[in-house]
Amino acid sequence: MPAALAPDAPKLQPKGNILSVSKAKKGDADKALSECDFVHEAVYQTQWIEHAYMEPEAALALPEDGRLIVYTQSQGIYEDRRQLAALLSVSEDKIDVVLVPNGGGFGGKEDMLAQSQAALAAHLLGKPVKVELTREESILMHSKRHPLRMEYTLGCGKDGKLKALRARIFGDSGAYASVGMKVLERAAGHSTGGYCVPHVDVEATAVYTNNVPCGAMRGFGANQATFAMECAVDELCEKGGFDRWRFRWDNALVDGLTTSTGQVLTGGVGVRATLEAVKDRFRAARFAGIACGIKNTGIGNGMPDYSEVEIAVLAADRVEIHHGWTEMGQGVDTVAVQVVCSETGLSPSVLSVRTRTSDNAPAGMTTASRATSLVGNALIDACKALKSDLKREGLAALAGRRYRGKWVCDWTTKPGYDTHGKPIITHYSYSYATQVAIVGDDGRVSELIAAHDAGRVMNPTLFEGQIEGSLHMGLGYAISEELVMENGRPRSTKLRDCGVLRAAQTPKLTVIAVEVPDPLGPYGAKGVGEIGLVPTAGAVANALWAFDGKRRRTLPMKA
Repeated sequence: MPAALAPDAPKLQPKGNILSVSKAKKGDADKALSECDFVHEAVYQTQWIEHAYMEPEAALALPEDGRLIVYTQSQGIYEDRRQLAALLSVSEDKIDVVLVPNGGGFGGKEDMLAQSQAALAAHLLGKPVKVELTREESILMHSKRHPLRMEYTLGCGKDGKLKALRARIFGDSGAYASVGMKVLERAAGHSTGGYCVPHVDVEATAVYTNNVPCGAMRGFGANQATFAMECAVDELCEKGGFDRWRFRWDNALVDGLTTSTGQVLTGGVGVRATLEAVKDRFRAARFAGIACGIKNTGIGNGMPDYSEVEIAVLAADRVEIHHGWTEMGQGVDTVAVQVVCSETGLSPSVLSVRTRTSDNAPAGMTTASRATSLVGNALIDACKALKSDLKREGLAALAGRRYRGKWVCDWTTKPGYDTHGKPIITHYSYSYATQVAIVGDDGRVSELIAAHDAGRVMNPTLFEGQIEGSLHMGLGYAISEELVMENGRPRSTKLRDCGVLRAAQTPKLTVIAVEVPDPLGPYGAKGVGEIGLVPTAGAVANALWAFDGKRRRTLPMKA
C-alpha cells in the first residue's frame, strides 16, 4: 500500500495499483499555510453512485452489403466506429454507427458496452443481433462514479482572504482504467472550486482496485472536489468568524485571477454574478447552506476539442443538419436547429437533424459539457457560405449542395508540460454557479436555489430542465444514493436499493439564469450539463450544519 494513503483509506492492492497521478501546483503552499491565521484540516469521503438509467442499454447490429450498421445509444459514435473496427479487424468504412437518441448518458455511455457485443455477434453470425441489458446486468457492467478520499488543508488570513491549499486526493477506479486518470485530473484541476487560492499543492491519484470499474459521470471529479472545498471554506468561516456569503464573494474568481492549475481567466467569469443572484434568499433563510462551483467546458488538458458539421440541402423544403453529437436529453439537436435558423433565417419546419458516421461529421465523445459550444461554433462556420448562397440564389436553387463547417480548439496545455513561459490554458471555457440549500424546521431540505452562469441561455426551457434534473441528482448524491460494495461486487443489483430520490421526495427547485458571455462560445454560450450538480452536496452539507451544528464530511449525509 502506498505510504501516502492513510490507514482508513479504501483497501487497495499492495503493488502495481497506481493508474495515474495528477498534480496542480503553484507557489509554496507549505510556507503559505504556516503563515495563515486560520487553518482547517479534514478528510472528506464520497461514495460509489449508480447511473440509474431510465431505459435499458441496448444496441442493434445489422450486416448489410458487406458492411455492418450499428444502432446505439453511445455518447460517441465516431469513437465507437474506431473501436469496433479494431475489435472486428476491419476498416472503418465497413462500419456505420447510427445514433439512437437516449434517455440520459451522464458519462456512463462513453465506454463500449452493448454495441460491442452486438457488433461482434452480428459479424460472426452474419445475422442481425440485438443486445438489451437487464437492470442487474446494467448495474454490474457499466462504470460508476468514483468514490474519492480527499485530505484537505486550507488556510486564510485575518482579512478572510484564502492563502493556500494542500490536498491529497485518492480515487478508486476499480478493476479497469476507463477514464479514471482523466477524472482525477479534473479533481485536481477543480480542487480550489470557484475561488482563487494563490498557493496550491494538490496531488490526485487514480488507483486500480478489485472493485467495480469507475469512469465518467456528470461532473467528472469536480463534484467530489467541490464538496471538500466548500465544506472546508465553511469551516474556515466558522473558525474565523467570517460571513459565509461575503467570504465567498471576496475570494471568488474574477477576470485576471488563476485557477488551481495556474490558468489566468481572461473573460466571462460569472462566480460573483451567481453569488449576487442568491444573496437575498441565502440571508433571509433561517437554516441555509451555500456553495459555489466551476466546471470546464471542453476536454482541454492538451487534448484537441473539435467538431465538424454538414448542412445538406436536399430539396426546396428539406434541409438536413449532420453532426456527431449524441442527443441524450440535453437538447443539442434543438440548439443545432436554432443556430441554423438564427444564422440563415430558414424556418425550423424545413430543418431536421441526423447523426451517423456515414455523414462524416466527426466530433469525438459527447462529454465535458461542450456539445452546444462546439456544434454551435461549427454550424456558424458552415452557415457563412450558405447565407451568401441563399441571399443570391434562394433555397430551391441550392438543392443537392452541402455546406461544411468546423471549429477546433487545439491550444490547451497538457498537465506537466513546460510552456516555456507561455500562459497555461487548461480549458478554453468554464461555467460557474452558486447554489443555496434551505433546510426546514424538520431538518429536511425544503428548497434548492441554483443560480447558473450559462453565458448565453440558448433555450430557456432546456436550460431549466437541465438544472432541475441536476439538482435532483445532486441532492440524491448528497443525502441518499450509494452503491454499496462488498468483496468487489455491488451488495445489491436492484434499482430500489440505489437510493435514487423519488419525485415526492424532491423539494422545491428554483432555477436562476445568469448570463455572463463567454468570449469563445457561440453567442457567448457555455456548458450547463455537468456543472448542474457540482455545488449541490456542499450546499446541503453547509445547510445541515446551520440546522444542527454538526459537520458532515462523508457522503451520503444524514440529517
